[in-house]
Amino acid sequence: MLDLRKTPPHPLVAASILSADFGRMVEECKDVLGRGADLLHLDVMDGHFVPNLTMGQDMCRALRKHLPGAYLDVHLMVERPGDYVDMFAAAGASHFCFHVEVCKPLLKGGIDAGELVRRIHDKGMAAGLAINPPTPGPGSGNGDQGFMAVIEPLLGELDMVLVMSVNPGRSGQAFIPEVLEKARLLKPLLRPTTRLEIDGGINAQTARPAAAAGVDVMVTASALFGAADRSAVIKALHGSAKAG
Repeated sequence: MLDLRKTPPHPLVAASILSADFGRMVEECKDVLGRGADLLHLDVMDGHFVPNLTMGQDMCRALRKHLPGAYLDVHLMVERPGDYVDMFAAAGASHFCFHVEVCKPLLKGGIDAGELVRRIHDKGMAAGLAINPPTPGPGSGNGDQGFMAVIEPLLGELDMVLVMSVNPGRSGQAFIPEVLEKARLLKPLLRPTTRLEIDGGINAQTARPAAAAGVDVMVTASALFGAADRSAVIKALHGSAKAG
């Protein structure tokens, strides 16, 4: 299985199964992994944090059963991620990522991100934090640190930080280039063992500036599963750090 802590020789490709054919899910996942995708990305939406409802722990469990060696990167776009730690650990998730927007101090009465990261680790999963495009960072003029107030105290504990490059909720949206400022801010602060991931509108063209900003995990959905030549898409994303 993939070791997320090792600096990859090229940007990793995370195949987002939200754009796969759900009626042929295992076959679809085997196909993209066989063509060189490095991990599978599972988008979990609760219909509250985002206005959509998608897969849950049963999908994760089924993929683990049929793909025992696959790295399962679970991204929870939910209001109460703490409710799902035990479920996804039992279902075989490799990585559990939740959002800064549901954490203190960004959300009054929100969750304690540090406590949740430690719970995730105690269950044997890697832990990550995700940031939505509108969420401000330091220097935004509101007198606080924005998303860094959640992330900075945990820089020594996080396994991955996910910068959303679309507003979460559905596949097929256009890439928002302004979010690369977040990537450029975060990259020099992260440990060599911490990955920087981007999700939303990633294809052969948008992957190049993302890689230049320091991203080393590229989540791709419709650009991969909808492609006539999936191998070519994966090859392009793997080579995005070298592309001019």
